[in-house]
Amino acid sequence: MSESLFDDFEQRGLLHQSTDADALREWLATPGRRVYAGFDPTADSLHVGHLVALVLLRRVAAAGHEPVALLGGATGMIGDPSGRSEERNLLSPDELAANVAAVEKQIRGVLSSTGATVHVVNNADWMGGVGYLEFLRDVGKHVPLSQMLGKDSVKSRLERDGGLSYTEFSYMLLQAWDFVHLSDALDCCVQIGGSDQWGNITAGIELGRRLRSRDLHGITCPLLTKSDGTKMGKTASGAVWLDPNRTSPYRFYQYWMNLEDADAGLCVRRLTELSLDEITSLDASREENAAARQTQQRLAEELTRLVHGDAGLAAAQQATAVFFGGDIAGLDEATLIEIFAEVPSHDFSLATVAGEGLPLVEALQATGLASSRSQARRTIEQGGAYVNNRRIREAGYAIGADDLAGRQVVVLRSGKKSYALARFAN
Repeated sequence: MSESLFDDFEQRGLLHQSTDADALREWLATPGRRVYAGFDPTADSLHVGHLVALVLLRRVAAAGHEPVALLGGATGMIGDPSGRSEERNLLSPDELAANVAAVEKQIRGVLSSTGATVHVVNNADWMGGVGYLEFLRDVGKHVPLSQMLGKDSVKSRLERDGGLSYTEFSYMLLQAWDFVHLSDALDCCVQIGGSDQWGNITAGIELGRRLRSRDLHGITCPLLTKSDGTKMGKTASGAVWLDPNRTSPYRFYQYWMNLEDADAGLCVRRLTELSLDEITSLDASREENAAARQTQQRLAEELTRLVHGDAGLAAAQQATAVFFGGDIAGLDEATLIEIFAEVPSHDFSLATVAGEGLPLVEALQATGLASSRSQARRTIEQGGAYVNNRRIREAGYAIGADDLAGRQVVVLRSGKKSYALARFAN
């Protein structure tokens, strides 16, 4: 299976650039090879943009090789200028250490189910004690300045008003040395990454040739972008994170469910492990019945399970079903507020649910689900009123403490799709 890995990358649209294809195929034909991708811990979570590299490492494992994930505990002190229009904010050692720990946990979580031997390494372990003069003598001496200035990632920044600091300029040397070190320590001779990493990858290949007379290889994949050219994983509220505390499984699931057809087709091919036959079938389904959104559903299922596990997927699916009349039982208050974040709401005093409770007709009018109490009463009598997706037919029904979902929320509905939140606070 390993000999088809390079072709698999091509068929799934995961190949953007590579060094010699024939040499790569030959090297990958032997099982147990080690292939690495780097992750700089610039935040305490990875985001959707990192999924391509993680999926590439999973495919490396599936082909009988050993994935190597490199954490930038040292390079994260600087920040990679590739693909950036301005310099990153520098992190404190404590912030960086916390980010490293969080990102490592995420990487292991995504790769552990492959069953392969997974290596997670931190370049702070071999860079932390290296002195500046030592590094310049042993590494910098072997990297021509003309080579560094010729990289697109450097040229693009030099042409901008902000320019490029010497600190960021040095990043390429550090990543190049990482590649050589991993080839020494783990016999890791292939680096993979996004297309914006080509300059850094080839710098490592050239350094390996100069220092070790060793043949190293590189593969880059296209950056994850939408059909309109914008970056994938950006929403009005910010990035789509892999950490459930930053982006809930429900929001993560909904992100993929709401993709345009063209973007969903690209992502299901690049980011999932569905067979190419099933992907071809999904392509046909979008042509025949795009409204069914079968591609989006399979994509959302596969990626939510990958990142958040079976429990996270089940929670996301339940939360999604709630918006279409599903059972609310078991969902916490925070999830309900998130699900119904964009529907009308009204604040009531918590005291109103004590004693005789809050008349449902009053709640429907106050939240805008009915224009008047008489209309609210008719809605109830005609079977169109719901409390927490439970149909209420008694016009005199009053919302009580037992109706609260959590401590402060009741979900109201009129008809099939008109929702509102009743919030109760002291």
